[in-house]
Amino acid sequence: MSHGGPPPNGANDIPPVDIAAGKKRISPTERRTVERVRQQRPGDAVVRVRRARFQGFSRTAEAHLEARAELEKPRDLAGVLKRWLVGEPIHAALESHERLTKKKALAVFSSDALSSVAYTPQETLVILLVAGTAATWWMLPLAIGVVLLLATVVTSYRQTIYTYPSGGGSYIVAHANLGEIPGLVAAAALIVGYVLTVSVSIASAVDQMVSAAPGLVDERVLLGVAAIALVTVANLRGIRESGTIFAAPTYLFLAAMFGLIGFGLIKLASGTLVVPPPVQAEIGHEPLSLFLILRAFAVASAVMTGTEAISNGIPAFKPPEPRNAARTLLSMAAILGTMFLGLSILIVGAGVIPSHEDTVISQLTRSVFGEGLLYFVVQSSAVLILVLAANTAYADFPRLASLLARDDYAPHQLAYRGDRLAFSNGIILLGILAGVLIVVFGGSTGALLPLYALSVFAAFTFSQAGMVKHWWRERGPRWRFKTVVNGLGATATGIVALIAAITNLMNPDLPIIPGLPIGWGSWVVLLIIPFFIWLFRLVHTHYAEARVLSALPADPSAVSPIRQHIVVLVARLNLPAVRALQYAASLSADVTAVYLASDADSARELEVHWKAWSQGIPLVVLESPYRSLTGPLMQFLLELKRNENADLVTVVLPEYVPDHWWEHVLHGQSAQFLKLALLFTPGFVVTSIPIHEHALARDQSEH
Repeated sequence: MSHGGPPPNGANDIPPVDIAAGKKRISPTERRTVERVRQQRPGDAVVRVRRARFQGFSRTAEAHLEARAELEKPRDLAGVLKRWLVGEPIHAALESHERLTKKKALAVFSSDALSSVAYTPQETLVILLVAGTAATWWMLPLAIGVVLLLATVVTSYRQTIYTYPSGGGSYIVAHANLGEIPGLVAAAALIVGYVLTVSVSIASAVDQMVSAAPGLVDERVLLGVAAIALVTVANLRGIRESGTIFAAPTYLFLAAMFGLIGFGLIKLASGTLVVPPPVQAEIGHEPLSLFLILRAFAVASAVMTGTEAISNGIPAFKPPEPRNAARTLLSMAAILGTMFLGLSILIVGAGVIPSHEDTVISQLTRSVFGEGLLYFVVQSSAVLILVLAANTAYADFPRLASLLARDDYAPHQLAYRGDRLAFSNGIILLGILAGVLIVVFGGSTGALLPLYALSVFAAFTFSQAGMVKHWWRERGPRWRFKTVVNGLGATATGIVALIAAITNLMNPDLPIIPGLPIGWGSWVVLLIIPFFIWLFRLVHTHYAEARVLSALPADPSAVSPIRQHIVVLVARLNLPAVRALQYAASLSADVTAVYLASDADSARELEVHWKAWSQGIPLVVLESPYRSLTGPLMQFLLELKRNENADLVTVVLPEYVPDHWWEHVLHGQSAQFLKLALLFTPGFVVTSIPIHEHALARDQSEH
């Protein structure tokens, strides 16, 4: 208890009085002491009432302390590095200041969808070229079909935004309206889609980079993993700061693309747009079939990936959130549709043939602007937007993971907000999963894309179907029209998801292992989604059982008192052991000390000095002729618990803590193994009494 400073000269030396003494227990933060600071005559006294002070905290209410920013200052090199990478922590009350304007939100939530024009046309052409160059004409009708589908989906999601202003992602809508399993299917599809968003965007960015610098072709995987690490760190700095970082590259890319399309259309109309065919191109001679066209349409539809991100991230917008989100969604759709249609016209009109060494965007840019500065500006903006396109997934995956954690379908750690008010654990998990995919698939955009469309459109379908159920149940103004809009969206996206699943089921040209006839394809997603659902339900079952077992009874008196016995494990009789004995004696009178003896001499030596230092605690010597530690101790503790009829046995372990990390290896780690064994044994509590080296040295110097 703090008694404050000494009284001034001339004051009577009267000890402070605890004004809570003899009353009910109060919090240490509210304990007050009274000091008599002056008394000239009897009955004429001046006193000072002091309340306990806790450095580093501010008092916000009775028994409420708030940690100050000074406690967040880094204390070691790792902390300094973290602050340099992530930035200073943000107070929870400032969360509203971390919201996004429409301009920044377009960069954060739409970069995925907008950047998809950099790779989707190319992958669509690759499929059409299986039937020869004449089949590339189908690029135009496919592009028109995709734009019409985009308009349908955006109209449907616009209704979702106003209906679920706190965030209307596929998981929330499907879970609330269709039930648990459809909601989990939507969540699993979204998770796969978000991970693929990062992987595909980064892989395509590396493709654009390699087109401009062919010498980097062998470093695809390394460049991809490095880019993922960069975006992960940027997002750990918080959503507003990441929006500021990503806004400039996004708008630079838009300017570059519209410049390329505009000047390209002028040259195409004048007949001066000539794109030389690549030296090496894979052109097939198969007959053009409906299956091939549908397969190309499924890949082309991947341009819509990220459309849902805005409806899922409504809480990140500045007020009024729904209106700002809806306007941003319409802006994104208009820009995306215009770019995709414009590029498709240029590709078909100029007869562009894709290759592994030179992307479609690179060929068009070279033909329109030459190989000067503008070429590198366009290519650089494409690389940047594709790297930053992953930011859409980083904005939504952690939020989805936090929702699943809130509903007990995912580990609760995923609901944790970090120093910068971002869901740090979700961000890190996404970076790890995406990096693994880059390594497994060798950074190949073509291998990753077939997995992409199925997961995205499955999530779209469940979201729109959920909205149909919502309107049918809630009715309300114009509910029939709204039902038709969402029903049309659900039907269209469901058909595309089915097409993506069937036409991209397996591609033997992309074998899992060279030489095997099994290739990558949508079958991977069809297996992963049920696995995730099983995992979600497993986690949910665990949390449900834990909640039941840890629930409070209706009557507090039903909780019986704990019968406890304390055991102090003594390895040798020294100061740490004596401190542990003192601590145990302060807790209970039922204390036993245990010494495990591997030879009789050491036991006799300890017993000679035991009485002087034991604090009156009895000693039990366990002889271990086979020199094992954990087995005899565990069995003795179990038998002691049974014989003493104890609810809990508290095992007190004295531990010597050296000042330097390397000195730990010089001391036995038997206590750690015993802790681990007791951790999974019901009815035991392990308490460590750490005795620090520098504290021992200070005590000895004082005495």
